[in-house]
Amino acid sequence: MHELVGALRSYAWGSRTALAELCGRPVPSAHPEAELWFGAHPADPAHVVLDGMGTRSLLDLVSADPARELGWAAAPFDGTLPFLLKLLAAEEPLSLQAHPSREQAVAGFGRENAAGVALDSPLRNYRDDNHKPELVVALERFEALAGFREPTRTVELLRALDVGELAHHAELLAAQPDASGLRMLFTTWITLPHNALAGLLPAVLDGCVRYLSGTGPRPFTAEAKTALELAEAYPGDAGVLAALLLNRITLEPGQGLFLAAGNLHAYLRGLAVEIMANSDNVLRGGLTPKHVDVPELLRVLDFEPIELPVVLPEPAGDGSVRYRTPAPEFALRRFDLAAGAAHVPLTHAGPGIVLCTAGRVRLHDHTGAAVTLARGGAAWVSAADIDIRAQALDGGAQVFCACVGTVAGLRVPVRREQRAGLA
Repeated sequence: MHELVGALRSYAWGSRTALAELCGRPVPSAHPEAELWFGAHPADPAHVVLDGMGTRSLLDLVSADPARELGWAAAPFDGTLPFLLKLLAAEEPLSLQAHPSREQAVAGFGRENAAGVALDSPLRNYRDDNHKPELVVALERFEALAGFREPTRTVELLRALDVGELAHHAELLAAQPDASGLRMLFTTWITLPHNALAGLLPAVLDGCVRYLSGTGPRPFTAEAKTALELAEAYPGDAGVLAALLLNRITLEPGQGLFLAAGNLHAYLRGLAVEIMANSDNVLRGGLTPKHVDVPELLRVLDFEPIELPVVLPEPAGDGSVRYRTPAPEFALRRFDLAAGAAHVPLTHAGPGIVLCTAGRVRLHDHTGAAVTLARGGAAWVSAADIDIRAQALDGGAQVFCACVGTVAGLRVPVRREQRAGLA
């Protein structure tokens, strides 16, 4: 068990305050700080602090001895850590994006390799051959667009905006209120020629302003405000229109959102813990200065309308709450440690990562070795580390425990109580 130093990622949509405050660094930061990666992705692995031996990347540590570091999880995931844990801080909206399935990722990665596209090229869509199911859990109020809204409800929204230029589009969707209708409308909007977009988008934004200034019930207030905010951040971007087709979601602290392959989404603002399969594959359709590849995005999108349910924490029976998802690569639990509570069992064994998001906590393993984590700090727990316990210091504390999920049909060569601790 060792302290883990995350890899800080700076993107334009990040915050100059959220991650710096969380980690106890000076505010404001010199650059927008968007993500803090705790994982072993080749693009930016975290570093393990070794006793008296400096640091070593988690990627190198796992690669050198996957049996020791990963234990039972080494075999089903080819000796690699299968998940990536992050802190995510969005001050401005992220790109309109989706992630591929595993099959799509393998095919896309192979195509770009064969075409000679460098792995670090800004034109690259597929940086690895893995899929990227992901779970985000809010640390503060978190706003997002995710999944295509039920078409009949979207028709109501388009009609409520009362924009003449939208009437034809609304009636086309009303005549085909299903995945095919959504595909047709989304494709039309996201591929509009510049002259057509320059006429339609301002009219839609004017409609949003009129709608918000009207009287009486306004059930689409959040959607109209979001369209105006996106247009201000990304003027003239067709992604603003596409955003009108998506569910508008607000997560309160402690609530989660799970996104499977093909779900179109854009995180808008907020601070969260995010866990995903160990991948950095993103197909973008707009709302970004980064590479946009609409044809490839259309190839992976799932247009089936869905009302994505909020993932609520469930009691896990060990003092923690778990966030249940179907992803075999990861599982996430949260412990809220009371002041004065000592030696709370976190997990019987690794592999896993413990992330402190409130207070201070001291971790102990079976040998008596200890690691103290402040807010924003993390620790790597290898498969060789067992009986991990936590003690809150200076009041209450909160920690998230990320580990490998359940692999269907796999016989795991560990004791029954150890297996329960990993789920």
